[in-house]
Amino acid sequence: MESGKDIIPEPALRRLPWYLAYVGILRERGVEYVSSTQISRDLRVDASQIAKDLSFLDIKGKTRIGYEVSLLEHKLEEFLGFKRQHRAVIVGAGSLGGALMQDSGLTRYGLEIVAGFDVDQSLVGTLKHGLPVYPVEELVGRCRELGAGIGIITVPVEHAQSVADRLVEAGVKAIWNFTPIRICAPGDVVISNTSIYAHLAVMYNRMNG
Repeated sequence: MESGKDIIPEPALRRLPWYLAYVGILRERGVEYVSSTQISRDLRVDASQIAKDLSFLDIKGKTRIGYEVSLLEHKLEEFLGFKRQHRAVIVGAGSLGGALMQDSGLTRYGLEIVAGFDVDQSLVGTLKHGLPVYPVEELVGRCRELGAGIGIITVPVEHAQSVADRLVEAGVKAIWNFTPIRICAPGDVVISNTSIYAHLAVMYNRMNG
């Protein structure tokens, strides 16, 4: 039987973190209940779409009251996998990779970066933001040793595929690719592409439209 994560449409899955951030703010303000109408007004998402998205969590709002904020936050965190820690390594510990290594906020969302890898000898053997940086040649062995299931790629574009191949060899279950090139991996490895340049292209195009 397929789980909700297998069948939920990707656009809906991308909206769920919006709702999580929003209800987190409400909880900090002491708000106990929120309606889909209020969420719709504040996030500019159709109320019927919000109700449909949240139905994947098997949670329903109360008539004339709405959703219980603390419960909704818990359900969202649980459904999105943010309640579990996922160990990850970064290949490319330069500016972008280093910024991710420094971002302690990722831990709140279940991503525990445990090490970095690089070819730069000035970085190898050092601690960057408290995390060890190893030579790329040790990627496969170290990745297995550290129990990392996620590999994050922040290397120059011409090295992206070879790094992806090494991560696959190391047994990772998912790759978070920050380079602008499409990488290939076996079908059982999840690939998530976050190209800053692609987002820039869309933004510039819309600005000039």
